[in-house]
Amino acid sequence: MAAACPAVAMSQRADTLRLSVEDAVTRMLRSSDEARAAWQLVEAADAQVMSARASGLPQLRLTSSYQQVLKNARAEMVSQIFGQKFTYNTTLNTQQALFQGGRILSAAQAASSVRGAARMDLAETRARLAVDVQRAYLNASYLAKIAELQAQNLGLATNRVAQAEQLFAAGRAARFDVLRARVERANLEPLALQAASDRDVALLEVRRLLDLPVDQPVLLTTVLEPQAVRTLAERAATDAAPDAPRASVRSAEFTARARRAGIRVARADLLPALNFSFNLGYLALPTVNGFPTRMGRVSADACPPGSVAGRTCQNNGWFPDRNFSFVFSWNVFDGLRAKGSLDLAQAQAKIAEIALAQARENASLEVSRARNELTRAVAAFGARQENSAQAAEAFQLAEMRYQRGLSTQLEVSDAQYQLLTARSTEAKATFDLYLAVADLARVRGRDIPLPNGNAVPVRTDSRNALTGPLPTR
Repeated sequence: MAAACPAVAMSQRADTLRLSVEDAVTRMLRSSDEARAAWQLVEAADAQVMSARASGLPQLRLTSSYQQVLKNARAEMVSQIFGQKFTYNTTLNTQQALFQGGRILSAAQAASSVRGAARMDLAETRARLAVDVQRAYLNASYLAKIAELQAQNLGLATNRVAQAEQLFAAGRAARFDVLRARVERANLEPLALQAASDRDVALLEVRRLLDLPVDQPVLLTTVLEPQAVRTLAERAATDAAPDAPRASVRSAEFTARARRAGIRVARADLLPALNFSFNLGYLALPTVNGFPTRMGRVSADACPPGSVAGRTCQNNGWFPDRNFSFVFSWNVFDGLRAKGSLDLAQAQAKIAEIALAQARENASLEVSRARNELTRAVAAFGARQENSAQAAEAFQLAEMRYQRGLSTQLEVSDAQYQLLTARSTEAKATFDLYLAVADLARVRGRDIPLPNGNAVPVRTDSRNALTGPLPTR
C-alpha cells in the first residue's frame, strides 16, 4: 500500500532522513516521553505488587553486634559479675504474620489491580500515539501535496502568460488577455508561498513529535494509494466481530477493583493481628578482647589458676540463645483513625465506580461516533474521486478550446481552479478515510492498521516495544 516517492519538493542530501509512516509510528512509540512515562508507571506498579506480597512472606533478619564497656556502675556497686567488658552477639530473627485481618491479601490484590490498570493505560497511550503521529504525518503529506499542486498551478499560469504574450504579439489576443494572465499569475504566487510555508510548519510538528532536530532534513516517503485505503475501509465497515475490551474501560475496571480491595485493607485496621517470631542467637562474653572462635562451655577447667575450688567458669565461647513468641494485638481505640480510613476508602471506591460507568459510556459513544465518521468518510471519498476525474477532464477540454480560440482565458482559469480544489479535496478525503479506519480500530480496542498492511500492537508486556534500534533509513 505504501509507495516510496518524494512527498516534499526538496533536494535530498546524504543526511536526509527518509521517513515512512511506519517508521514514524515506531519512533513515536519508542522515543516519545508519553510512551516512556506510561511504561515507567507499569514498572512502578510491578514494584508495588512485589512490596505488597512481601508482607505475607517470612521475614529473616541477621544482626551482629560488638560492645566494649569502659566502666560499669552496676559492676562496681553490686558485683564484678556484671563487669564483663567485651560482648559479641549474633542473632537470626524470623517473623511471620499469621493473621492481619485480611490486610496482606487485600493489599496484594489491590496492587495487582493497579498494575493491570497501568498496563491498560499503556495500551491506550500506545493506541492514541499511533493515531496521533499518523495524523501529523498525513497532515504534513497533505500540505506537501497542496504545495505541489500550487506550484503546478503557478507553473501553468506562467505558461499562460507566455502564451498570451505570444498571441498578443501575433495579433490574435488583446492587451486585456495579457494583463489578465499576469494578474492571475501574481495572485497565485502568494498562495504557492503560503502552501510551502504550511508544509514546512507541518514538518516541524512531525519533528517535534518524533524528537528530531529542527534542522534535520526529513523526506516523507509514504503515499496512500486510494484503492488500498478503500479496501481497508470496506473491511472495517463490514467487520461484525465483537469489539475487543477497550483499554481505557479495562483500566477503569482495574482501578475500581483496586479501590474495593482498599476497603478491605482499611477494614483490617479494626480487626486483631497475630504474628509469630523466632530468634536464634549466640552470645559470647570473652574476658579478654578477641573474636570468639569456639562454642561456649561452662566448666571448672575454664577458670584461671588459683580459683576457689568448685568454681565454674565460661570458656569465652559462643553460647546459644533461642526463643519464640506469639504476639496478639488489637487496637481497641485509635482516635477514630481506622474509621476515617475506612470512610475514605469507601468514598474512593464509589468515585471509581462512577468513573467506570463514565468510561463505558464514553467508549460506547466513541465507537458510534467513529462508525459514523467512517461512513461519512467513505461517502466523501467516493464523491471526491469522481469529482477529481471530472475536473481533470474539464480542464483538459478548456485548455484545448483555448488553444483553438474557442474559449476565453477566464474559462481556463476557472477550470484550473476547480481542478486544484478537486485534487486537494480528493487528497484530504483519502487521508480522512484512512484516519477514520485507524481511529475506529483504536476505539474498538483493535491493533492500529498501517499503510503497509501491518498493524501496531497496542497491548504488549515486553519492554522491547519501547527499546531497540530506531529506523535510520
